[in-house]
Amino acid sequence: MPKKAFITGINGQDGSYLTELLLEKGYEIHGIFRRSSVPNTQRIDHLVKPENKLTLHFGDLQDTSSLMQLLNDVQPDEIYNLGAQSEVGVSFANPQYTAESTALGVLNLLEAIRQSKIRTRFYQASSSEMFGMAQEVPQKETTPFHPRSPYGVSKVFGYWMSVNYREAYKLFASNGILFNHESPRRGETFVTRKITLALARIKAGLQDKLYLGNLNAKRDWGYAKDYVEAMWLMLQQDKPDDFVVSTGETHTIREFLEEAFGYVGMDYQKYVEIDPKFMRPAEVDLLLGDCSKAKKVLGWKHSVDFKGLVRLMVDADLKLVGLTPPAKK
Repeated sequence: MPKKAFITGINGQDGSYLTELLLEKGYEIHGIFRRSSVPNTQRIDHLVKPENKLTLHFGDLQDTSSLMQLLNDVQPDEIYNLGAQSEVGVSFANPQYTAESTALGVLNLLEAIRQSKIRTRFYQASSSEMFGMAQEVPQKETTPFHPRSPYGVSKVFGYWMSVNYREAYKLFASNGILFNHESPRRGETFVTRKITLALARIKAGLQDKLYLGNLNAKRDWGYAKDYVEAMWLMLQQDKPDDFVVSTGETHTIREFLEEAFGYVGMDYQKYVEIDPKFMRPAEVDLLLGDCSKAKKVLGWKHSVDFKGLVRLMVDADLKLVGLTPPAKK
């Protein structure tokens, strides 16, 4: 019997890479995503084929009764909660919606697991944004949280609710505190993808300028395809626990610009302008993760470095607009 996995937010960046990984491992996968008037399954459309054990369901983390029904029907061995309103900037504009989906959605799913009495393992997608105004550098599993956005606050709620259900109901619940992880499948409003797509469009003559906010913010950026392996590894352990997943390097948005534009022989300063509307009410200045626990316990490590990640994303967006990536040296 193949293992069964239940994935919320299956149509997102992480959901698509995780689905690919689990299909390669022979899993039967059930994924839920919110119904939309515009088709939003482009990241997983290539996986919907007869030979893959993949079933998609419309669902919502706000609907506990339908979650319970699905869990009872599927009886999954593993549950990966990746569904959320995941944009920090959007969370300032829509704090209530962010809290309902990103915070209360975790509670609804945990409660559905508890009430359905299924035997399963639960992964909660936690975030480095929980550290916010970082209390120490680098940040590790024991670093106190100080979130600086409604998104970060919501993720802290989901983190502690997962810990609470683990302790109160003996649920196998693990938190993956993932630092920023990017890929060509990243949403176009996230700063890394915004940069690489704009660069490609500027190179193709389709766009003149790129407008950004704080270029000095420092982030620990990794490759999403590496990070979903850590999610899977967490649910293969003998006991549940919480893990930081990161590269252990930090780079500014300015460095990302320099690397991306420099890769194609361009000077970003000729094309980038600062727009105050992209400045956040409360900024997170520095995120840098210590993933030594994940390396030791899970045997996990990242395979793509900062330069490799930037170039991988630039190459993909150049191809997207019909251009040929630079020749590899």
